[in-house]
Amino acid sequence: MAQDIRAYLDQCSHSPQKVRLVIDLVRGKPAVEAMNMLRFLPNGAARPVRKLIASAIANAEENFGISRDDLYIHTITADPAPMRKWRRFGARGRFKPILRRSSHVTVVLRERE
Repeated sequence: MAQDIRAYLDQCSHSPQKVRLVIDLVRGKPAVEAMNMLRFLPNGAARPVRKLIASAIANAEENFGISRDDLYIHTITADPAPMRKWRRFGARGRFKPILRRSSHVTVVLRERE
């Protein structure tokens, strides 16, 4: 059975919806190819996801002795994290709520058979 290499990113300052746009592009791809794709994406969420995948690759190389060329992204998910709630005051004494969303990102790498 293939071994799972996991890495987590807690409290990413981007919303889960925007992170999912990025991770849908790299799901199932080889890890090195995914890193190259994320390097040239203009999305703001691409940088933390790229750093997370780089961390998972480093875990695989250091802890398990697996070559980075043999790894692929088995699963990658973005789940909602706690929201920060802010207020912006509006007309007639009302206020407009602002929800600053954040996300938890999890990546699982596996070795190609």
